[in-house]
Amino acid sequence: MRHTSKVKILVFAVAVVVAAIAIGCATAPPRTDAATSGIRAAEEVGATAIPQASLHLQLAKEELEQARQFAKKGDKKRAASMLLRAEADAELAVALSHGDAERLEAEKAMELVRQFRHDNP
Repeated sequence: MRHTSKVKILVFAVAVVVAAIAIGCATAPPRTDAATSGIRAAEEVGATAIPQASLHLQLAKEELEQARQFAKKGDKKRAASMLLRAEADAELAVALSHGDAERLEAEKAMELVRQFRHDNP
């Protein structure tokens, strides 16, 4: 009889711990690390100076703020979705910045070739 009650107590304790963990995970705020680091990276590579990149950087900032608002309201799914969008827009801003820098470098190289050809017929 005593053995059965110990098993019941143990099962109940495990159930309480599992429920506490589940509740804790459900109420944990979404992680904004990836989105904020992506925004920071876009700013560092000069996305603000490139119109298309600047647009996506601004979108990422707005989406990050929306994610924080959704998290405050307890809407974790929407917050997580907005964080993914913010991260994607920040990454796109970085890629557009790199692409623009490479395009400018190629244009400079082409101009040097043109100048060389003009000077050496």
